[in-house]
Parts: sequence; C-alpha cells; structure tokens
Amino acid sequence: MKKFQRTLIMGCSLVALAGCGADEIVSPGTSGDIIINNPPPSPTPTPTPTATQGTVTAAAGCPTIITAGGLTDAGTLSGPTGSYRVCRLPARFTASDTLPFIRGLVYQIDGRVEVGADRGFASTGSTVTLTVQPGVILYGQQDSYLVVNRGNSIQSNGTADRPIIWTSRDNIQGLNDDNSQQQWGGVVLLGRAPTSDCSTGVFNTTAAPNANPTCEGRLEGAAVATPFGGANAADSSGSFRFNQIRFSGFELAPNNELQSLTTGGVGSGTTIENLVSFNSSDDGVEFFGGGFNARNFAIIGASDDSLDVDTGAIVNLDTVIAVQRSTTGDRAIELDSPNVADRTPSNAIPQTRFQVNNFTFVMRDGAPQVIQARGGAALGLTNGVINAGANHCFQIDEPATLAAIIGVDSVVGDCPATDPIRGGAGNSNADVAARINGGTNNNFAFTITLTNNVVNGAGETGRTAFNATARSSYFPARTYIGAIQNAAALTSTFGNWTCNSSIQNFNSATGACTSLPVYPA
Repeated sequence: MKKFQRTLIMGCSLVALAGCGADEIVSPGTSGDIIINNPPPSPTPTPTPTATQGTVTAAAGCPTIITAGGLTDAGTLSGPTGSYRVCRLPARFTASDTLPFIRGLVYQIDGRVEVGADRGFASTGSTVTLTVQPGVILYGQQDSYLVVNRGNSIQSNGTADRPIIWTSRDNIQGLNDDNSQQQWGGVVLLGRAPTSDCSTGVFNTTAAPNANPTCEGRLEGAAVATPFGGANAADSSGSFRFNQIRFSGFELAPNNELQSLTTGGVGSGTTIENLVSFNSSDDGVEFFGGGFNARNFAIIGASDDSLDVDTGAIVNLDTVIAVQRSTTGDRAIELDSPNVADRTPSNAIPQTRFQVNNFTFVMRDGAPQVIQARGGAALGLTNGVINAGANHCFQIDEPATLAAIIGVDSVVGDCPATDPIRGGAGNSNADVAARINGGTNNNFAFTITLTNNVVNGAGETGRTAFNATARSSYFPARTYIGAIQNAAALTSTFGNWTCNSSIQNFNSATGACTSLPVYPA
C-alpha cells in the first residue's frame, strides 16, 4: 500500500500518482411469459466468431479519428501470431473518438495518453468519450499508461468472446513467459465522486463528506497535475467490461508503480465488470475514493496486493478470484482509510468501506497475511474461500477498524493453527478473533478441497452460504461459497474473456496470456 501521493517518471518528468456510498442497484421483476400461439422456430443464430489458430497480416494503414493529428502510423510489429500495423495514439484525445477493431492492427500507448482534459470539481456531463471496440489490442512500453481525466469517460466494452486486451510490446513480440511483469503502466480512471484524501492537506474530519465541499485528491508532479474527486457520488467515468490488462505496473520510480487498473474518485454511474489483471508488478487493482459496484474480477499473479482500497472508496465487489504466483505477492486485500498524526483514523470522511462477496483467494507461502484492514476502514466479507498457505488470514489494526467491521460470514480458510487472526495497533489477537469468529458459518481451520486452484470441491460445496443481499442488494442470493461453484461455472462465469497460464488455467479459448488471440476480420 502506497501513501497518498506517488511520484511517477514520465520520460524525464515526474508525476505523482495517489490513489458517497455506492448506489445499490435493483433490477425490477418481470411477470411470466404468456404464449398465445407457438411461433415458428427462430433461425439458428450465427455464432460470435472466436479466436482462431494461425497468423495475421499487418493492416494496410491506420483508421481516421476526429482528434486533431489523428493516429500515427508507426510501421509494423511482428510476433508469433503475425505482423501488425502499429497505430500510435495521440497524447490527448480532444474529441470523442472510436478505436475500431481491424484485423492485423494494434494501438500503441506512447507515454502518458489522456482522454480529455480535467473539467473540474463541479463540472457535469462528459466532454470526451473514448470508445474501444471488442477485440482491440492496445500496448505500451515502460512509462506508458492511459488516463481518463475527470469529466470525461471511456467505453471499453469487449465481449465474452472478444475481450479488449491492454498489454505490452513484449507480449506482441512473443518474448514473455508466465513470470514476466513490469513492462508498461496501466489504465487510470478518474471521476468526481467524494474522496477523503484532500490534495490541499486539509482533511475532512467532520460528520459528512460535504462539510469539506472542495476535497479532491491529486495525481500530481512537477510536469502534470491531475486532480480527481468531487461532490457527485453518482458520477460516471464510463464503462469498462471484458478487459484483460497484462504485464503492467511498470516502476516509474523506486517504490512508485502503476497497477493494472487504478481508479480515483470514480462514482456509482461507472460500470466495471469482467476484468483480468495478469502479472501486475504492483497491485492488481487499486481504488482511491469514489464508490461503485463491480463484479467478476480475476487478479492473477500480482506482485503486491491483489485488491488495494483506500482514501474513502466505497466499493461492493462480487465474484472475485485472486491467485498469487509462487514467488511473489503481498496481501489479497489491503484496506485503509487515511491515518495521519493530526486526527484519529475513524475521523476520515468518507470512511473507506469495502465489501466482497463470493471470492476465492489462493495465496503463496510467505505473504505477510491474507487480509489487512486499518485506519478505521470498514470490511465486509461473505461467502469466501481462503487457501491461505502458511499465512495468517486476518490482521486488523486499531480499535476504530475493529469497531467498523461490517461482518465476516460464511468464510472458510486453512489458516495456521497459531494466531490465524491477529490484531495490532491497540487490538489484541483475542479481541479480533472474537469479532471475526462471531460471524455466521465461518471455519478458519478448514480443509481446502479446491480443484484447478479455484473450483469448489466437496468440502466447499458442503458449506452453507450467507444471504449477501442483507449486505447489499447488488449481491445475489447464491447457494454456494467461493467464486466458482463447479467446473461448468468456471467456463460460464470467466469463460473465453480470460487467458490461460501456469498460474491459473481458465480453459479459455482466447488462449495463453503470453500470446494473442487471432480473430476473423
């Protein structure tokens, strides 16, 4: 977990990267179908084209976009799956543009690429929208990353059969293996929802977020100042569905890295679903402030935390797989609210509040612990499976954090016999254990029977699930714990939009994470 500001090197310049309630969404019910006459059978639909074997030939040129200067034809790039036309993105999209899927074409993220300019704390609507079509491949190198500035949006919506792939140059050239990482930056989404980390240094310590109506965080540095946050909890930064982010987290300065996906002040109008983070050298994802619902995350091989949540983020996350590599990885969850010397942790407003439902965490031996919460942040966990290895399952620091626990219910883990649940910074081990063990249907001396790392076995199947709708109407009322009920569910839930590796095999037709899918035109 980094502190509130990060320093990033872009070219020769420095940039610092820092990292109300999420709306609950209920779908209206429908009545039963009434059939008066049996209609003739519908024609068999044409199946969506999926990845194929073979190689591609570089496209003839780059498409036209509206932004002045357009795309730059940067020649071709070759690898095991063929030759690709390289179309370099502009440094800033100044108009709403679409990046179309064209067979034999990839888009290059060169340095910092911005979607729109910051539109301010109290702005409304969206000025610039970048649309990325299903099947598109984008790549970066070293200090390259894409940032969607506050008051603008992205529509990066792949499909189950044609995910959008954000990756590195080495991946296209076929130079990677299942341990490669740190080859480019990542994706940053910024918005106008509240945050508790004010870049002015004046923290909101009162009873309501709007008591400090101008609190905003900042991704700032000598060359570029990039603010996020606002007073609109329902703000939208767009839609990000069926995306793979591979080999990200380039270290731009010592201890300052980007992760696969970073959000800052992103509001509940934003859609984030079906995300793969593969081999990020920092966190899998990190959320600063804001508040939204999200589902179907596969965090594979992150070198730092799988899920890092901070500075007043209020997030409900449903159906999560986190699998560490055997040689690297920190916590599955690191949860914080700002904790500075001039106030107590519980005074951070908005309070960080993170709930996860139906999850499976697979840890390496040697991680500090599976889950850590501190700073007065509120943690809620339901229907989870923790393959802990030799690691302590929980570390809850500070009495304010212990008091803020929402609940831990129907969670099992093979936690170590000695102090599986620990306290710190004023909490005793016994007090924390009593609070967490006091939940419903928990067992932290459980024998793991998972197959293929993440698929429930007989032991997990025999557990009683908790009705998570009691915590949020965003969560479904399922009858099983863990992320994956059975082998068929691995395909139906994570299917072809994921990629396969020795770390986690999803049996995806999209292929290996070290290769690229090849689609028909």
